[in-house]
Amino acid sequence: MFEKIIVLEGVDPLEFYGVNNTKIELIKVFFPKLKIVARDTQIFVQGDEKDSASFEQKLQLLLEHYEQFNILPEAIIRQVMNSESGAADVLGLDADILLHGNNGKAVRARTPNQRLLVEASRNSDLVFATGPAGTGKTYTAIAIAVKALKNRQIRRIILSRPAVEAGERLGFLPGDLKEKIDPYLQPLYDALLDMIPVRKLEEFMKDGVIQIAPLAFMRGRTLSDAFVILDEAQNTTTNQLKMFLTRMGMNAKFIITGDQTQIDLPAASQSGLLQAEKILAGIEGISFVRFNSCDIVRHRLVRSIVEAYEKAAATAQNLTEHHTPPQPGSAPAKH
Repeated sequence: MFEKIIVLEGVDPLEFYGVNNTKIELIKVFFPKLKIVARDTQIFVQGDEKDSASFEQKLQLLLEHYEQFNILPEAIIRQVMNSESGAADVLGLDADILLHGNNGKAVRARTPNQRLLVEASRNSDLVFATGPAGTGKTYTAIAIAVKALKNRQIRRIILSRPAVEAGERLGFLPGDLKEKIDPYLQPLYDALLDMIPVRKLEEFMKDGVIQIAPLAFMRGRTLSDAFVILDEAQNTTTNQLKMFLTRMGMNAKFIITGDQTQIDLPAASQSGLLQAEKILAGIEGISFVRFNSCDIVRHRLVRSIVEAYEKAAATAQNLTEHHTPPQPGSAPAKH
C-alpha cells in the first residue's frame, strides 16, 4: 500500500478545500480507489501508487491555477480532472495579463504608459516612472515585481518610501516607531493585498521574501536577486536617492516612482528625483517613463483636478516670467 503526505505551501485551506471541504470532496470523486485526507496544509494519500501519481499530477495543476489566479472554482477542478492536456492548455493562461489578484481579478497594464513601464522593466535594470497621482505608477510597478517573484526571476521584493510628511509631523502621531511609520507605507500594503492572498502575504513578509521599509533603513545594504521599488521619490534629497541607487546588487531590478508636482520637502531642500532625471539621462540600462493626465485610472474627476492644477501652475509661471521685478541698481522703465 502506497502512502504519501503532500504539503501545500502558501495556500489558504478554506479557498483550496472549499467551505465544508466541498472542493476536496469533489476531487475525491475522481479518485474513488484512493484514501485522501486533507488537514490544514497537508494532504494524506493512501492507495495504488499509479493512482497516487495521477492524483499528485492533477493536484499540481490545481495548485498552479491557484497560484496564478488566487482562486479555485469547482468548474476548474472538473476541467483539470477530465483533461489529458498539459497545464498551459488546461489553465488557459493569458500572456498579456501581468498576474491575477485576489478573487481572480486580472491585473494588466491599462494605459499606453503603463505598458511602456512593463516594457521598460524588461529591457532596463533601472527605471524611473514619473507623473501625476492616479496614473498607476506604483500599482503597475508592484504588479511587475510580484509577477517576477511568482516566475522565480528574483528571490525577494523590497518596497520603500521616504517618511516625509505632507503638512503633518511624525512626532505628533501616537505609538512607537513602527506605528508612526506604517501609515506612510500603507499604500504599498494595499497594492500587495490586492495581488497576494493574506495568508501567503503574511508568510512572505515573515520570511523576508517581501520587505517594506522606510528609505532610511536601506543604508548599508546590498540588494541582490531582488526587485526593488522606491515610491514617492520626489520626497528624497539628492544624497538619499544617490544612497538608494547605489544599493543595487547583482540580478536586481529597480523602479523609482514619483510625482514632481507633489514635493513635500522643506523649501531649502532640492528633490533628488528632479536632479536624478538630469544627471542620469542618457546612461545605457536606465529608462525613463513619463506618465501624464491621460494615464489617470482613478475617479474621472481626478484627471480634471490634475489638469486644472497644471493649468493654474502654467498661468502662474507665465505671469512670473512677464512681470519680473527690476533688479537692484537697474534703470527704471521709461514711460
